[in-house]
Amino acid sequence: MKKAKTSLRELLGDISPEERAEARLSFQISNRLDFLMRQQGLSKKQLAEAIGKRPSEITRWLSGEHNFTISTLAKLTSFFGQPIINVV
Repeated sequence: MKKAKTSLRELLGDISPEERAEARLSFQISNRLDFLMRQQGLSKKQLAEAIGKRPSEITRWLSGEHNFTISTLAKLTSFFGQPIINVV
C-alpha cells in the first residue's frame, strides 16, 4: 500500500486568500472569547446559561470553526462589557 506524501504547503496552496482570512478571523474570535471566559472564570456551561445557549454551542464557538452572526457578537460584547472584535 502506497502512502500519500502531500506536504502542508501543497494542502494550503489549495486554500484561497479569502478562506485563509476567514479562518484567521474565526480563530481570533474564538481565542478572544476563550480569553474573556477565562478572565471572568466562566465555564462553557455558565456562559451558555447566562446568554441562553446550550453548552454544545459554546463548544462550537470555541472550536474556531463557527460562523458568528452580528447578533451573536453584539450579545457577547454586551455580556462581557468588552468588544469581541474591533472594526477599523
